Amino acid sequence: MISQIECAAKLAEIEAPKFEDNETTFPQLIDRIQKTISHLNTFKPEQIDGSEERTITLQMRDNTLSFEGISYLFYFILPNLYFHVTTAYDILRHCGVELGKGDFLGQP
Repeated sequence: MISQIECAAKLAEIEAPKFEDNETTFPQLIDRIQKTISHLNTFKPEQIDGSEERTITLQMRDNTLSFEGISYLFYFILPNLYFHVTTAYDILRHCGVELGKGDFLGQP
């Protein structure tokens, strides 16, 4: 999965930090989320402004994908994000957590 940090870093043309994927408890997951949010808050709009036409290249296992920045965001990153959010929502519902559409969509 491409993380939100990797997406922002690619659009800003900087190196993304690597976080180990070894969390086994909710406090560890919460800590990782907080580190992610903290890092995303370091980006300045001018780092990403103008990246709509920037070429973004991803090395996959068997091939290389290339996108313009705007296509990378709209047709690769956002669908990936919504897929994972929806999957987590579905798993939680399946396990009996009482969630509704408002929980998925968020509060204004």
